[in-house]
Amino acid sequence: MKIAVPKETRPGESRVALVPESCKKLAQAGYEVLVEAGAGTAAGFPDAAYAEAGARLVPEAAALLSEGDFVLKVTAPQVAPRDEVTPLRRGALLLASLMPTRHLDTVRALAAQGVTAFSTDAIPRTTRAQAMDTLSSMANIIGYKGALLGALELGKYFPMFMTAAGTVFPANVFVIGAGVAGLQAIATARRLGAKIAATDVRPEVKEQIESVGGRYVGIELKQSAAAGGGYAKELSDEDKARQRELLAEQCAQSDVVITTALIGGVFAPKLISAEIVGRMKPGAVIVDLAADGGGNCELSQPGRTIVTDHGVKIVAPLNLPATMPTHASLLFSRNLTNFVTTFTKDKTFQLDLNDDIQKGALITHNGEVVHEPTRTALATAAA
Repeated sequence: MKIAVPKETRPGESRVALVPESCKKLAQAGYEVLVEAGAGTAAGFPDAAYAEAGARLVPEAAALLSEGDFVLKVTAPQVAPRDEVTPLRRGALLLASLMPTRHLDTVRALAAQGVTAFSTDAIPRTTRAQAMDTLSSMANIIGYKGALLGALELGKYFPMFMTAAGTVFPANVFVIGAGVAGLQAIATARRLGAKIAATDVRPEVKEQIESVGGRYVGIELKQSAAAGGGYAKELSDEDKARQRELLAEQCAQSDVVITTALIGGVFAPKLISAEIVGRMKPGAVIVDLAADGGGNCELSQPGRTIVTDHGVKIVAPLNLPATMPTHASLLFSRNLTNFVTTFTKDKTFQLDLNDDIQKGALITHNGEVVHEPTRTALATAAA
């Protein structure tokens, strides 16, 4: 069975789906690994390293995709301006972080092409699936880089310094959301010396926040906001109003606000209104790490950094993992390799739609879209 790894083509994407380390493991499992020439260059993995790991280099993407039985990618294939779906062999398998509800045109094209597509961001968040969880792997990087961006953009030190000119007090950092990205942001900002407060709609994460150096602040919810699998769901109207009061109070006294809140790991609720931003101190910084999902701040412009009239800087970076492509690719590659090898028998990937991991991650199969949230999104878009 041939595994094909094309070069990523989306603007700004520098990661690669498989690194040479993983090519060796898959070859040992009985797969022939094909890699497009130059696929790993931007991530620090030259063609020579792939050749040494036993992979076969293919000069062109179209030839690679037409030959591959199982295609591994980082992001969803494009349908325009470059068509990466039509070259896929009918009946081929695809594994990537498709974010299917964000890429409906790609999902339609994959179904029409007869591709069996799995999306890593739809893998159930269970103990058995942890080693395949690309969302968590990438969220760790996002939280780390988010804290560094806050320190870079703030016109103050993060730590306390006692100097000959007097004492400089530590920056106050407020982190919204205590999933993987939020906890890593707390830990990184704490290591830089800042004072950290953090909140999450799931009060059960209080202990986790405190374990990485943050002080938990929160409201007592009327209804649970836990959606299972480490995700949060939307709050009731009453709880939203009380949460807004808390956020306004904390943001007003913070030097840096780092937002990481996503619903279902995909969509960003608008938590910081223009009014809340208006109450923040001049020179304060908001780092909106949910920009890929639309942003948690009402004023965020995904992919841009803006400064409000009264001097609050709002940073809304996109695809932060691609800014650390070497380690991002290494972790992503290990996640994909674990998915493939878990279901490998007799040197072949075994399709088992009764397995909870495969069933949860399956987006298209036999010419149809089978993932219910994506089917709903398609119906909504059509309406």
